[in-house]
Amino acid sequence: MPRLLTNKLMDLRISPRSVQHETLRKLRHAITTGYFSPGERLVESVLCERMGVSRNSFREAIGILAAERLVIVTPNRGPSVATMDWEEAQQIYETRALLEGEVAALAARHRTADELRTMDVALADFGRAVTAGDQSFEISATTTFYNALIEASRQRIMGDLIHGLDARITWLRGKSMELPGRVHQSLSEMTAVYVAVEKQDEAGAKAAARDHVHAAREAARLMFDREEDSGWLSSTKAP
Repeated sequence: MPRLLTNKLMDLRISPRSVQHETLRKLRHAITTGYFSPGERLVESVLCERMGVSRNSFREAIGILAAERLVIVTPNRGPSVATMDWEEAQQIYETRALLEGEVAALAARHRTADELRTMDVALADFGRAVTAGDQSFEISATTTFYNALIEASRQRIMGDLIHGLDARITWLRGKSMELPGRVHQSLSEMTAVYVAVEKQDEAGAKAAARDHVHAAREAARLMFDREEDSGWLSSTKAP
């Protein structure tokens, strides 16, 4: 079944309830899902008209996206979508492995029934997304699962560090999930994390979380090696 990828008919218009928030959210989503290609210029006049927002709202969103390293602002050229080489991607995976391993271990110690239920529902949603071939829903369910895991860990600082990488993690998740068969492996790996957390097996949860990140890193590396134009993963070859 073909995977359901974002197309050029994405609705970028903004609801009036929170213009700044919605401008930021929709631009971030358009970048992390690949709607805007790496290196593509984000032309202010065109996007303000399409989104129905002011230049000030657009510029505020661009400033935040630049801080998240999703956008590069070049003098006399304006903003464009950032690129990422393999060295940076690998460092993100290494950071995730360290932080998420500790988070999973602490979640096994502190988790509540409600948090387990949230993780269980997220896994079920992920399974349905895999069956449907819906990559956007796969990524959303994965994010929900890990947010619940972070909440269960009671580690706000570690959570803040992970959330600081959220946008780039989301893009890399999409990249790794493009590898044939990867989504099924990912479901199995996240289930292993859940089972260990449910059993309050701290060592097992830590190992399962790290194994999941390492497998995702290898999947992303393989996709990088297969593609001539690798998007954020630029022409720098993986070691």
